[in-house]
Amino acid sequence: MKLQRMNRRALTLGALAVSGALALTACGSDDTGSGSGGSSAAATGASDIKCDDAKGQLLADGSSAQKNAIDAWVKNFTQACNGVQVNYKGSGSGAGITAFTQGTVAFAGSDSALKPEEVAASKKVCTGGQGIDLPMVAGPIAVAYNLSGVENLVLDAPTMAKIFDGKIKNWNDAAIAKLNPDAKLPDLQIQPYHRSDESGTTDNFTKYLIAAAPNDWKYEGGKAWQAKGGQSASGSSGVAQGVKQTNGAIGYMELSYAKDGLGTVALNTGAAAPVKASSDGATKAVAAAKVVGTGNDLALKLDYTTKAEGAYPITLVTYEIACDKGNKADTLPATKAFLRYLASEQGQGILSGIDYAPIPDSVITKVRTTIEGLS
Repeated sequence: MKLQRMNRRALTLGALAVSGALALTACGSDDTGSGSGGSSAAATGASDIKCDDAKGQLLADGSSAQKNAIDAWVKNFTQACNGVQVNYKGSGSGAGITAFTQGTVAFAGSDSALKPEEVAASKKVCTGGQGIDLPMVAGPIAVAYNLSGVENLVLDAPTMAKIFDGKIKNWNDAAIAKLNPDAKLPDLQIQPYHRSDESGTTDNFTKYLIAAAPNDWKYEGGKAWQAKGGQSASGSSGVAQGVKQTNGAIGYMELSYAKDGLGTVALNTGAAAPVKASSDGATKAVAAAKVVGTGNDLALKLDYTTKAEGAYPITLVTYEIACDKGNKADTLPATKAFLRYLASEQGQGILSGIDYAPIPDSVITKVRTTIEGLS
């Protein structure tokens, strides 16, 4: 009799446990808010996203380098916070900063930190404050190529500089052959592709050339491409498409765009072995970066001439640019909620799986604190 009572009690407790689990699954996490910012995220793995009072449409523009990461983030965030629509155009860093300083977007993405004149312009739209740089996603800039019969191309900075400056014109040039003694390099004209739009990708790629090949790259650098000749295309997707369609082409783009049959150059950096673009290589490069921004600004300085084993030096950091103070009241809750998710462990955790690199803990913890103080 006693055993029967124990069995009945165990069955009752088991039913209650199942009922409780079903209730949690249906409701999601309490952290995701309610009402217009309510959650449907439990089934998507986004149950820890805090929506707070976020609602309405959040407009943003900027870096195409982070577009694939933003798309993944938006999918998770809007499933959790179904009262918010996030529209990120990805028109390029230059366009994003212009839109931000004109007050037409809540935040912008840029692969380069704000310049002093851009900070000054931001004060007109950030009432009582200014635009600040929040490093959010890192990624290697791959140098992708389309060259039949060549699978493991190695280049160094001087040779690459000469290729993109039109000084080396054919794939069987002696400088390329010396770096690739076992490759069957064709007698084929090189078709270098660059960005036609102003781009932080261009800025970071040319910063690498300026630092690592100063005798062969004499341009000042910046978001606009300065060398003559070559082919141009808009956005990283446009450069990738151009290279894919042209045998003998080479171009620079984020690793996430270097897909579908494109090869990626291994860099001879002076390390023991050439380094290919990878998330791990980018993380190793960013880990050595220094915060050079002041106050709430968290701009970083990278070492483009690193010879550390496995570190990939052509790495960019994309910043989300927002007002530290003076954000528009109608978009502030959504802006904070979205940026909070991007900087969270969950948001950063998806990056390696989509060919980006997370921001090191020493920096991202500062980003999280700064986001909570946005007003």
